[in-house]
Amino acid sequence: MPLDRNQTTAPTFIHGLKSADIPEDVKHMARRCLVDTLAIWASGTVTEPSRIARDHAVRRYSGNVAMPFDGRGVNPVGYAFAGACTVDAIDGHDGHQPSKGHAGAAVLPALLAELGQNPDCTLDEMLVHLIVGYEIAIRAALSLHSTVPDYHSSGAWNALGCAAIAARLRGLDTEQTRHALGIAEYYGPRAQMMRCIDHPTMVKDSSSWGALAGISAADLAQDGFTGAPAITCEADEVSAIWADLGTKWRILETNFKAYPVCRWAHPPVEGALALARAHAINPDDIEDILITTFQEATQLATRRPMDGDAAQYSLPLTVAISLTNDTILPEHLLPEKYDRSDVWRLVDRVRFAVSDDYDAAFPDERFADVTIRLRDGTVLQSNGAVARGNYDAPLLDEEILAKLEHYSAPVLRNDARAKVATVLTDPPNAPSPAELLSLLQPTDS
Repeated sequence: MPLDRNQTTAPTFIHGLKSADIPEDVKHMARRCLVDTLAIWASGTVTEPSRIARDHAVRRYSGNVAMPFDGRGVNPVGYAFAGACTVDAIDGHDGHQPSKGHAGAAVLPALLAELGQNPDCTLDEMLVHLIVGYEIAIRAALSLHSTVPDYHSSGAWNALGCAAIAARLRGLDTEQTRHALGIAEYYGPRAQMMRCIDHPTMVKDSSSWGALAGISAADLAQDGFTGAPAITCEADEVSAIWADLGTKWRILETNFKAYPVCRWAHPPVEGALALARAHAINPDDIEDILITTFQEATQLATRRPMDGDAAQYSLPLTVAISLTNDTILPEHLLPEKYDRSDVWRLVDRVRFAVSDDYDAAFPDERFADVTIRLRDGTVLQSNGAVARGNYDAPLLDEEILAKLEHYSAPVLRNDARAKVATVLTDPPNAPSPAELLSLLQPTDS
């Protein structure tokens, strides 16, 4: 019996997309995603979650694909797992507002894992593969969110983007690709995301297991293991989400982070910084900080985080850090940097309130009002603050390049950073995928 359109839409796109089909602004967005995610990946390698994940990959997934910023050989499953865990370790990577999650954290490690075995392609071809991963992952996210009541982690759906990339690069047929997507959906980590908000730890958004499930799903489907259908791709009730695949580019809805913390904290940080800068506020003069925002953001409530993982999910701490440093950088989230009496004094002055209007606007937009009361009784207010870097008000390319320069400096040498930057600044002369993979290796490997 012939396959119906719902069953063939995703596989046809996965295997049929060509560079000529893609508008230039979509390719440019893919370049931005590539550079931004590499910056976060580099920064994440100095964290404890990354160290543990890479050691685990070496022990359990041995192979000959050298991990970035590490050099040790693992197989593609281990590479994708450790890479996604490393990106997730610094909560500064790109996201998609309606999906309440992240595609790039998993799909780029999955792509480099596959290319590590055979990097013989052009940068333009690599960007096409990356776009496939984003488009499939984001639509899987929208489909899952529209059909189930729970708020699940990104690994539940970015696994399908990873499986799509592997299926494309390996040349799986339509039926194998359907099975790969079905296996990835079934085995993807549909974790309860708010558990990690209430109790922040290293598990983060489960993108590590999304990447692992996606690559493993392609392995299994290639060997004849069955798993279709993926209801997030094929069910009738989500057909409208997939109907514009290849004509509406969801990757263009990607947002980029100005700070390496949960995006729900960004509007309060922007509001607090706007007041501090406009009124030259001395943090020592602050008596009270009231943040009015949506309910989920008020659950970023940890007040004495013990490590960087918990710090990234603490709204009181991120506001305090921003006020004492006039920004938030990865190094500010180290306990040895924030464990100070002046920071804790501000943390203890942060209060929350929930706005019904801001609840209604979430997740498409995230708003916050910030009211600061000074010791002399002065009350200052910033209303309707939003996160910088939303898709309709994006970070400039120069800001993404600044992230690359600062975030990756501890592990990526100067000439390598300059060459990676050409992906955005000078695409015709940017490194090939093979050259890029080489640039990401430690100099002593």
